[in-house]
Amino acid sequence: MVELKKIVSSVQSIAQAIASVMKVEVTIVDKNLERIAVTGGKKASFNNRIDVDSVFAYSLRTGESFVVENPKEHEACRRCNDRENCKEYAEVCCPIKIKDEPIGVIGLIALNEEQRNEIIKNKKDLLDFLNKMADLIGTKLIELKKTEKIKLLLKELETVLNSVDKSIVGVDEEGKIIQFNLKATQLFNRHGYELKGINIIDLVETINVNEILRKNQEIKNVPFEYNHKDCSIRGFYSGKLMEVEGSKIGIVFTFSNVCEILEVVNYISNTNIITTFDDIIGNSLVMEKVKKDAKRASFSNSTVLIHGESGTGKELFARAIHFNSNRAKGPFIPINCAAIPEALLESELFGYEEGSFTGGKKGGRAGKFELANKGTIFLDEIGDMPIHLQTKLLRVLQEYTIEKIGANNNISVDVRIIAATNRDLEKKVLEGEFREDLFYRLNVIPIYIPPLRDRKEDLENIIYDLLRRCNKKLNKNILGFNRDAIDIFKKYSWPGNVRELENSIEYAVNMCILNFIGIEDLPMRLKRKENHKGTNERIMPIKDLEKREIKKALKYYKGDKQAVEKAARALGLGRATMYRKIKSYNITVS
Repeated sequence: MVELKKIVSSVQSIAQAIASVMKVEVTIVDKNLERIAVTGGKKASFNNRIDVDSVFAYSLRTGESFVVENPKEHEACRRCNDRENCKEYAEVCCPIKIKDEPIGVIGLIALNEEQRNEIIKNKKDLLDFLNKMADLIGTKLIELKKTEKIKLLLKELETVLNSVDKSIVGVDEEGKIIQFNLKATQLFNRHGYELKGINIIDLVETINVNEILRKNQEIKNVPFEYNHKDCSIRGFYSGKLMEVEGSKIGIVFTFSNVCEILEVVNYISNTNIITTFDDIIGNSLVMEKVKKDAKRASFSNSTVLIHGESGTGKELFARAIHFNSNRAKGPFIPINCAAIPEALLESELFGYEEGSFTGGKKGGRAGKFELANKGTIFLDEIGDMPIHLQTKLLRVLQEYTIEKIGANNNISVDVRIIAATNRDLEKKVLEGEFREDLFYRLNVIPIYIPPLRDRKEDLENIIYDLLRRCNKKLNKNILGFNRDAIDIFKKYSWPGNVRELENSIEYAVNMCILNFIGIEDLPMRLKRKENHKGTNERIMPIKDLEKREIKKALKYYKGDKQAVEKAARALGLGRATMYRKIKSYNITVS
């Protein structure tokens, strides 16, 4: 409850006004019977309490207004300790109430016969007048209470507003802006002093505060457009009513930019595709070894470099490593270094500060490394990263800090890096297209994913898994494959690996009109004779040739204690390179 002491200045002014009109002494006390205001020669003192058996106390107890025409004889005077010595000629008491609860009393005191006669003569009008004065004091208390609650509410809001990554604007019942957060100034491209006190319709002219208050219900996701100077926004806003003791005092609006919403959707969709090693189809010996190595890598925070041809599932392995690690609850942020123009790749990776370049987002933008904090960033096609960005990436690996474009300070990040490539990075190092020190920083745990042609044992499991997914996607119910179709799949070399296989299965499911997929449903490229020639006749990828020749050389020197070294010399390879390739190709040395 707000006390009369808090509006003592207003109470004293009202007491003076009453005294000047009625020509009598005025005393106003609070609920604790402490004098709040007096007129005449006396001064108010918060320590000067009225007796608990006084007429003021009687008025507080009964909640009634009354006139004491004959002091000492009135019922209100019977318990007064100073009754016999009373020198007052008449008294008037009028309680001050809030919601029918007395919180103080206005008292008039006649100190002579003339004042007494004036009181008695105008008794009815006097009580009406005092009741209005009591209501005025009560109203001022209610306003103070509301104002203090609003101030408290705004203060509480202010402590959290600037920590919320959403544009928030609070308005009063007339639509005037009374509060906003830093995010709102950035969204609307205005300084704080430009927002304070203006009407919300000056920002979004379609907002009707009166209509929202009249309907007495919150609104959600209403589209809006905003254009101001060089700032153009499309987005959505929501509004929630502000209430104090059942009274509507304004509305809190939240605004979202469409671009920010899309960014969040993209972020969520990229980070929540949970993948486990069980999701990776393949039980062949070579795949079991790759999965075993990848699982071991997931227990570490060391950098992983995944080698493999395009379409072998490098991102699938990267996700499995992340979601099997102690960072699984953190974000997984993938970025394809080859898919983003060189001019934009740096800002995508490291972000930028506001004003760094023309067309940049207001307030700047966080880069992928910052978004991946406490999680994993997957750098696909790392071999296509420009040299100058390789230097910045090396600094991240060495110092675990990033520097935004246009920033003067570094930001610490806790990120695990998993990189992937279908290029021969060792060759690119020799050709000066890839930093050697970065290569060794990335290649701490190398993982090689074999092409589909080297693990034909997994083919049937994979095609039936893909069939199940395509049936669901295309709302079909194909039961399986004819044996002839399976043979075609097995004879084909799959240069596009699992990605090409998935494409072929989807084509076949679309074309099939029976329960089982036959040769007639397969893509034409699979049925061409040149794709099914013997191993010695078909064109082999360089890596397959290299792997075959390494095996041939090792077999030739089998039994020799220096078999690896001699095989390396015969192939024109260095000893270290030979060992790396043996490990990369999962070749067993006996």
